[in-house]
Amino acid sequence: MRTLSIEPLSKAAFAPFGEVIETEGSDYFMINNGSTRRYHALAQVQTSAPEDRAIVSIFVARTLPMPLTIRMLERHPLGSQAFVPLRGNPFLIVVAPPGDAPRPEQVRAFLGNGRQGINYQRGVWHHPVLALTDDDEFLVIDRSGTGANCDEHFFGEDERLLLRHP
Repeated sequence: MRTLSIEPLSKAAFAPFGEVIETEGSDYFMINNGSTRRYHALAQVQTSAPEDRAIVSIFVARTLPMPLTIRMLERHPLGSQAFVPLRGNPFLIVVAPPGDAPRPEQVRAFLGNGRQGINYQRGVWHHPVLALTDDDEFLVIDRSGTGANCDEHFFGEDERLLLRHP
């Protein structure tokens, strides 16, 4: 079983999978009579049909035991999905490029620093939220509408991956 290396989350490294939502290194302009910096359009909400809606939710996630065997990934073919940590806690991200099925050799793992959010592009394979602190909260922006918007892929026994976090 291959053990995933955990990479620091950066805009360049995460670009094949979506956007990193953060102010560091991002352009801004002043609003509210010069009292507020607006970091505009840090991520794009993607939907597949004109009648779809972008919605905002909060997920409260529990930690999973480490090391974690990655048995499955999911994708959302009809819309993007963004996660923004609300409590400033680091969290893990496991992703694979879009395609018919995720290939184990293409799976990557990232560590978000708690001040960064992520936006998975439509069709990007990813593990469900991986909190490192029990009852951690994430603001989630994704698509609501008709049609099945969650595909799951379960790896065969010989394709599973191991994720270790200290």
